[in-house]
Amino acid sequence: MGHHIPADFDTLAVRAGQVRGSEGEHAEAIYPTSSFAYASAAEAAARFAGSSPGNVYSRFTNPTVRTFEQRLAALEGGAACVATASGMAAILSTCMALLKQGDHVVCSRSVFGSTVTLLERYLTRFGISVDFVPQAEPAAWAAAMRPETRLLFAETPSNPLTEVADIRALAAIAHAGGALLAVDNCFCTPALQRPLALGADLVIHSATKYIDGQGRCLGGAVVGDAERVGKEVFAFLRTAGPTMSPFNAWVFLKGLETLRLRMRAHCDNALRVAQWLQDHPSIERVYYPGLPSHPQHALAQAQQDGFGGIVSFEVRGGQAAAWRVVDATRLISITGNLGDAKSTITHPATTTHARLSASQRVEAGIADGLLRVSVGLEAVEDLIADLARGLN
Repeated sequence: MGHHIPADFDTLAVRAGQVRGSEGEHAEAIYPTSSFAYASAAEAAARFAGSSPGNVYSRFTNPTVRTFEQRLAALEGGAACVATASGMAAILSTCMALLKQGDHVVCSRSVFGSTVTLLERYLTRFGISVDFVPQAEPAAWAAAMRPETRLLFAETPSNPLTEVADIRALAAIAHAGGALLAVDNCFCTPALQRPLALGADLVIHSATKYIDGQGRCLGGAVVGDAERVGKEVFAFLRTAGPTMSPFNAWVFLKGLETLRLRMRAHCDNALRVAQWLQDHPSIERVYYPGLPSHPQHALAQAQQDGFGGIVSFEVRGGQAAAWRVVDATRLISITGNLGDAKSTITHPATTTHARLSASQRVEAGIADGLLRVSVGLEAVEDLIADLARGLN
């Protein structure tokens, strides 16, 4: 595997960013406050002017959120992190901060459905154009570049087909054209993949998924350099306010402490489920980067330190057969979320990707028989038995 994860990752995941208060608390404190008091009028003026560092207002400065931002930045190897209210808020904040009318975006065809909608339905209203390309074909990305291209956006591995983008190749294409590369690192997290070390400029997270790890809170984050993220994206957050709550930040901090342990366990369980599915007569095809049959298996081995917890598979017999598998489960939860300790199953064509047109679904490879399982931390024998109910 890639082995790009620094030796002190586990220490940073537990310790980075914490500043103890006057009470000497051992766990990170939650600061549920909207505003902060100043010692004098002069101190208030200096804080508002930005000439003196410190807390101003929890829309954009909160100690608990700052601890989360510093810890995630340390784990991703970035200089700055801006935490947001959701993963989609992180993508919106990035686009609003760094793009303007007339700019062009090249985006993977395989990104999350809401990302497609955000770019295509909303950003185009403000004079930003977007082209969608096959994620795993660098030549298609290069061909889509224009003089006004400012951002390339990929999500690797993709949702739900686990297509792997060549981050180094896309970074080279972006930089040759004067553009930035943003990578949604939601499926791998920095425990398995560090896009900045591979040449990406921006890393996007839905902290709702594996960073939380137990399906409790919504949140997002953008990680990158001190200028674009630390100043530009932060300035948008300060003004527009898609803010992470202090309580959610505290939950995510607890999630980061166990992130690597959980990701290893997700990977181990997912590989075993994928191997079992691959040999099942009712299955047309299995999508999992850890299988040698996966088209980007070698690339995933080279740039990731694990293959992730998401397994998708096509059931023979289309939607009716797929729904039978979903409805036969007794253990696995029927829900659209992923990255939870609890395994979840979803039928993308009628849920997460239902807003796409039939032709867009065909382009994205979302077949009527496709199911996505986010493999959790239960005993893998129980998960296999649960899937077998509707397949046998």
